[in-house]
Amino acid sequence: MKESIKKSLHWSFIIAVITLVLAALFAIVSTAILSGVSWSMGMFIVIIIVLLGVLFDTIGVAATAANEKPFHAMAAEKLPGAKHAVQITRNADRFANFCNDVIGDIAGIVSGTASAYVVIRFSMQLGYEEGTTFQFLISILFTSIVAALTVGGKSVGKTLAIQYSTQIIYHVGRLFYFLEVKLKLTIFNGKKRKKNGNNNKRK
Repeated sequence: MKESIKKSLHWSFIIAVITLVLAALFAIVSTAILSGVSWSMGMFIVIIIVLLGVLFDTIGVAATAANEKPFHAMAAEKLPGAKHAVQITRNADRFANFCNDVIGDIAGIVSGTASAYVVIRFSMQLGYEEGTTFQFLISILFTSIVAALTVGGKSVGKTLAIQYSTQIIYHVGRLFYFLEVKLKLTIFNGKKRKKNGNNNKRK
């Protein structure tokens, strides 16, 4: 088996485990937060989850679209976060995989589950039992709203990510710098091959 395939399988296993853990945490936290709140507050929480998914999707696309050369210039000027931005672009495939496929997809699944919970709360508050036509119609409406916000938000996010990839990744690099300096959390330990032109851009 080729070394590249072994590395790919190893990364796939790691990301699958991370997804399993994060999905469970997302589900537990969202359920705990939603229990006991009104349907309007529940819908607000669902929107926050959707926006979280859109944000990470935007960051993931920006990582694949960014060029590391501007960050080398920033690093030469010793700007905080520039070296971390270089590491993000060099690990763009895995970074985007985590942001888009792990956080983004989990947020989409959890928001769908949470919106169903909100529909039930809303129907019960109005005195309608589960399984009624009213609940069915409200469920369609809420699902449509969540889907529209998700797809529309990601569409806008991708446009911004491509146009402002350098600025976005630099700010993420500054966040990683803060985490490493203040909280002693190291995000990247090793280096990866440089990106070749625009071949890694997300299509």
